[in-house]
Amino acid sequence: MSNESTDADLQWMRHAIDVARRGQGAVEPNPMVGCVLIKDGQLLAEGWHEAFGQAHAEVNALKQVSGQDLSDVTMYVTLEPCSHQGKTPPCSQAVVQSGIRRVVIAMQDPFPQVDGSGITQLKEAGIEVTVGVANTEAQQLNAPYVMKQTQHRPWIIGKWAMTLDGKIATRSGSSQWISNEQSRAIVHNLRGRVDAVMVGHQTALDDDPQLTARPAGMRTASRVIVASKPALSLESNLVTTAHNIPVIVTAGPNADSSHIERLRDHGVDVCESATDESILPELLSKLAKQGCTNVLVEGGAGLLGSLLDQQMLDEAHVFIASKLVGSSVAPSPIGGLGIEQMGNAFHLSNQTTQTVGDDVYIQGFVRYDKAVDV
Repeated sequence: MSNESTDADLQWMRHAIDVARRGQGAVEPNPMVGCVLIKDGQLLAEGWHEAFGQAHAEVNALKQVSGQDLSDVTMYVTLEPCSHQGKTPPCSQAVVQSGIRRVVIAMQDPFPQVDGSGITQLKEAGIEVTVGVANTEAQQLNAPYVMKQTQHRPWIIGKWAMTLDGKIATRSGSSQWISNEQSRAIVHNLRGRVDAVMVGHQTALDDDPQLTARPAGMRTASRVIVASKPALSLESNLVTTAHNIPVIVTAGPNADSSHIERLRDHGVDVCESATDESILPELLSKLAKQGCTNVLVEGGAGLLGSLLDQQMLDEAHVFIASKLVGSSVAPSPIGGLGIEQMGNAFHLSNQTTQTVGDDVYIQGFVRYDKAVDV
C-alpha cells in the first residue's frame, strides 16, 4: 500500500479543509471535518460535518453518489474517519462499504476511541491509505478540538482593542469606543461562534457588560467572570439575565459567602476554589467538562496577563485604532508578570492582517517556542 502523496493530493486536501470550515460554530465540541470525492481529477462530491449530532462529512459526501461505482474514486478527508458508534454510526465502515479503494487523510484523530483505529480498519479492508497530507493545515483548523482532547481545556482566544500607542483606555478610564463599529461587529460575530465569553472581575464591575452576541450567532455563549471575591451587583446586566443566558462566576477562599448565595439565588453558577491560585485551572477544567471548546477572553489586562504568563492564551484577535491618547498611567491590554528579554517575546503564527475601516485587525495563534531573530 502506497503512502506517497502528490501535488494533486495536496490541492484536493486543501479544498477539503476549506469545505470543513463551513461547519465552524455549528459542530463543536466535535471537530470541523471536510470530505471530497475525486474521480479522474474532477470533483465528484463534497460534504462536511454540518451540525453536532448529525451525519459526518464522509457520509454527507457518499450519499451524493449513492449507487455509483466508486472503485476509481479517491476520498480526501481532513480527519481520520471515526471507527466507533457514537451519535452516528462509524464512518470507517461506511467508507469500506462504499467500494472506494483509496483514501487520503490529513490527520489522525486524537480522540481516544478513534486514534488510529479508523485508519487500521480501512487498511485491513484492503484500502490504500495515505496519511498526513496538509497535516499542518488540518491541525490548525481543529486546534481547539486537539487542545480539548490532549490538554483537557478549552482553546483560549484573547480579544482586545487598543489605540495606536497601545492603550485600552485613557488615564481616566474612558474606553468607549476605541474601535469602530465595523470592528465591533466582528467581535459580536466571534461571540456568536464560541462557547463562553470571559472577562475579569474589574472589567465586569467597570463596564456592566452583557457579553452577548448582537445579533445572535449560531451558539449562545456562557458569560464567565473570573473573580476571587465576586462583588457583582444583583442589578447588573449579567446577574439579571442569568436565568436566560448562563453566567459563571469564580470565587476564592476569601469570598463573601452570603453574596455568593445571593448570586446563586439569582441563577448564577458560582465556581468556588480552595485557593486563589487554583481558580483559573479549575474553571477551565469545568468548562471543558461542560463541552466548552472555544473561550473568548475580552479582558481585562490582569486576566489576559495571567493567561499569557501561564502560556494558556492560544489565539489573539487585536483591533488597533488610529488614535493616540498618551499618558504613562493609561492601561495597556496585557498585564501579568510578562517576559524580561525582548528576544523571548511570544510571536503570532498563522497571522493575518486586514484593514477594517480606519482600524487594523490582526489575528493569529500565539507561539510560545523561543522566538527566532529576524
